[in-house]
Amino acid sequence: MINPNKAGLALGGVLGLYHLGWAVLIAFGWAQVLIDLVLWLHMIKPFVVVEAFSLGRAAGLVIFTAATGYVLGWLFAVLWNRAHR
Repeated sequence: MINPNKAGLALGGVLGLYHLGWAVLIAFGWAQVLIDLVLWLHMIKPFVVVEAFSLGRAAGLVIFTAATGYVLGWLFAVLWNRAHR
């Protein structure tokens, strides 16, 4: 049996930390170089422009993705538990 709260916290934490890392890359000015490299490696001409860092938008991104991850993790655990009764 999967604990829905723990699953939600785990997925929410992973997604929140991932996006916190992205916000840090933007704050240090490294995000544009990274996204250009990733697109180039996929043989895609870079077309994405990373905007200037905004603390409010970065906080919103981290909170939104962490909350979405929590909901998805919780939902997965509940559905998994119901399917395996």
